Amino acid sequence: MKVQKRHELKTRRRWRIRSKVNGTAERPRMSACFTNTHIYVQFVDDAKGATLATVSTRAKGQPVTKSGANVKFATQIGKLAGETAIGKGITQVVFDRAGNRYHGKVKALADAARAAGLKF
Repeated sequence: MKVQKRHELKTRRRWRIRSKVNGTAERPRMSACFTNTHIYVQFVDDAKGATLATVSTRAKGQPVTKSGANVKFATQIGKLAGETAIGKGITQVVFDRAGNRYHGKVKALADAARAAGLKF
């Protein structure tokens, strides 16, 4: 019962955030997803419904880890996401934290992406 309520509250937060955050071709949505073991980042153009670029801890070339969803790996993925986006010609994004609180790994990911050159 307690887990269902927590999941329901996170779902409400996620939809409340998504109702305000929309990506365009000039300023795509940087969507971050955190599981217990991996981190996924996508750059999405919501007008077309297309994913422009993606980065994750499961991508080829990333070190295989048993627990890659911590602040250390969030910093690495944020830096890699920023570099990938700049390489695709994306300089400004809208950050979609997907209902997660802005601290810890979410903040580390965002700060690393900003340090790599993204503006949001």
